[in-house]
Amino acid sequence: MSALLKFVPVFVLAGLMISGQDALIAAFLACVCAFIIAGVVAKVKFQDALDSAMKSVSHILVALFILMFAYAMAEAFMSYGVGAAIINIALSLGITAKSVACVGFICCCLLSVATGTSWGTFAACAPIFMWLSHIVDGNPILTVCAIAGGACFGDNIGLISDTTIVSSGIQGVEVIHRIRHQGVWSVGCLVLSAICFFAAGIVMGLPGETVEAAGVMAEIPADVFAFLEVERPAALTLLEQVSSGVPVYMVVPLLIVIALAVMGFNTFICIGSGLVSSYVLGLVAGTAGSVQSLLDDIIYVGFEGAGAWVIIMMMWVAAFGGVMQKMDAFAPLAALVVKMSKKVRHLMGWNAVLSLLGNAALSDEMAQIVTIGPVIGQIVDENVEGSEEDMYTLHLRNATFSDALGVFGSQLIPWHVYLGFYVGIAAGVYPLVEITNMDFLKYNFMAYIAVGSIIILTFTGLDRFVPLFKLPAEPAVQLKKKA
Repeated sequence: MSALLKFVPVFVLAGLMISGQDALIAAFLACVCAFIIAGVVAKVKFQDALDSAMKSVSHILVALFILMFAYAMAEAFMSYGVGAAIINIALSLGITAKSVACVGFICCCLLSVATGTSWGTFAACAPIFMWLSHIVDGNPILTVCAIAGGACFGDNIGLISDTTIVSSGIQGVEVIHRIRHQGVWSVGCLVLSAICFFAAGIVMGLPGETVEAAGVMAEIPADVFAFLEVERPAALTLLEQVSSGVPVYMVVPLLIVIALAVMGFNTFICIGSGLVSSYVLGLVAGTAGSVQSLLDDIIYVGFEGAGAWVIIMMMWVAAFGGVMQKMDAFAPLAALVVKMSKKVRHLMGWNAVLSLLGNAALSDEMAQIVTIGPVIGQIVDENVEGSEEDMYTLHLRNATFSDALGVFGSQLIPWHVYLGFYVGIAAGVYPLVEITNMDFLKYNFMAYIAVGSIIILTFTGLDRFVPLFKLPAEPAVQLKKKA
């Protein structure tokens, strides 16, 4: 009964999220509930619970600073034309009904890496590629699934994605190391998914005539722009730049950021280079203004955007996780995972399953990351022994689990807040077809491939065939119960 009562704060958080309560308020109320349960059930003194909460928050301080800079860079990329340049390059290709979903998917992948936001990417690309699909007589469900899957790519591997930063911070690993660890696997999922989307267009027998896509903006009804002006103003700015046109060289800042990340430079250097280069090239292209406008409209807005909601929410949920750990609320769950594991890779596989189940229970990927993330980290620390380097690699994989099974797993959970947002945007920008939550499960090849492959590769040990993705194996690492 005591163990069950310790889970009450989790049920509170899950219930509030499922009911549609804002994540910030849900995190605050769940944290208050955790303090009460810790004192009443676990007999934890208030000061001890408070110290644990503050310690948990301190673990993500670097991530919070990175988030502020990441939001500023994302604002710069959206305002100065980096995102618009990516879309215009995609539209310049010869697009048919067979290829529109594939092209939209790849474009969304690149844009999500550039902006660090899956929701913003979906809002910006849905009106373009949904109406383009309409013009070329494509399949709207296939196209919307491609946009959704691609929009999540940057959320899983982007330097400026909040989920990437937070999941790495909770596991105590560098974002750059994390991206290098999963890079080949992520790109592999992208390639396989792109092939599937193109193959689906062929199997469906969609038309193969090339249509000039340059005029697609003129085909989008005025009501769509009015809808985005209220729901997603940043996407409207990007669409206006797509319509007016920006120089192709505005994609260079994104290439610089990616190159520095691959070379292993510090995250702050990567983000700073993107911010500076986009401003300098924006001056040349005429999309950037004075230095004061950079400070007021980009850096200030970015810091404010992160601080007004995301950072505050993260601090409350981190505090929640600290209190839950203080009263060992997840000890029975961890014991079950260890009992079912005969090898370290089995234990890691169950960590992946825990992340997916947590995402389904909480209906929010960030809530899952900050709630289940510390649990799977603790499971590794308390039950596995190995060198410092090998333990670090296990935490890299834990961070990848939290993020990948959060953002991609959300695409496969019909009641998830992700799909609720997508359905709302899709209905507003393309009302010709009624798109439901279940429609996103039909052809979301990226979500199926990413979720299925990371679990199977981990459980079977086949990840050793993916460069940089291999987990350390016995006897380099061992379960303490076996040792």
